[in-house]
Amino acid sequence: MRIIVQLAAICLATLVSSCSHSYAGYMTGQRQRGSGIHSQSPIPVAAGRIYRNTSALAPTRPLAIPRTPAPKPNCGAVCVIDPRTGNVLYGHNLHERRQVASTQKIITALCACDAGHLNSPMTIQQSDKTSVSPIRSKLRVGESYPRGAIMHAMLTASCNDLAQALARDSAGSVDLFVKRMNARARRMGMRNSLFANPSGLPAPQYSTAYDMALAACYAYMNPYIRDCINDQQIILTRPNGQQVTFNNTNKLLPKYSWVQGMKTGYTNAAKRCLISCGAINGRAVIVVVLGCEKRRIWDESEKYLRWALNV
Repeated sequence: MRIIVQLAAICLATLVSSCSHSYAGYMTGQRQRGSGIHSQSPIPVAAGRIYRNTSALAPTRPLAIPRTPAPKPNCGAVCVIDPRTGNVLYGHNLHERRQVASTQKIITALCACDAGHLNSPMTIQQSDKTSVSPIRSKLRVGESYPRGAIMHAMLTASCNDLAQALARDSAGSVDLFVKRMNARARRMGMRNSLFANPSGLPAPQYSTAYDMALAACYAYMNPYIRDCINDQQIILTRPNGQQVTFNNTNKLLPKYSWVQGMKTGYTNAAKRCLISCGAINGRAVIVVVLGCEKRRIWDESEKYLRWALNV
């Protein structure tokens, strides 16, 4: 297993370079940080944001193996992984196939980056709003936004209609996009995963804690995605000038400065799922928690983040 993980880690740099051209068109945007405005942001000009600097959170050295035993799990499956090296620090039911709900939107984001043209406009269609309950955005049919802004909003607020729209626009159809999701999963070494839609809504699909950890490593090492998942809130401006706010569904994000977002998820079949990441002193960690009860999901993820980072 370690060989597979190490091979996956070697490919992370390739991912970063291959996706960098995709968001180059956003570099004329602006960041909001307190009262200051910073240029050279990959965030599209159509989106305002509550901004946290991610440059200090990028990993620069391997994560040390904790001296204390890992906490006891209170969930279906766990994977704690170093995104810089691909080393697994702890696992519980690592390869057990499970529904992973909206955490698979990470794969959707990666495939959208693969398609490129994140600064190109895309239009919300009626078909994007069909069969994607319960979480839909307030964006209206006929409105156009940059593809990257739609991906940003999807990762922030986990809107199922935006995942559907992104898939349709990126690949020409949702079915073709799903094929891309599964092809990319295979390239990343996700050997126990099968995806049937871009949103994570209940379907004949599955993944594992380990496989989702691999995907999360690739997402984390993509600077644009890492920037998106770290936002507490973004605001898209409608064509008529009105604004739509998207709040991050990750409750750990505003709680600690060293916590970055990643992706939440919930369905009745999957229970509560959370992929979270954190970094401190040049070390980073990703924690995948699947099949958890609602009241435990935040504490469950936090305890493994703290254990791995020795916070």
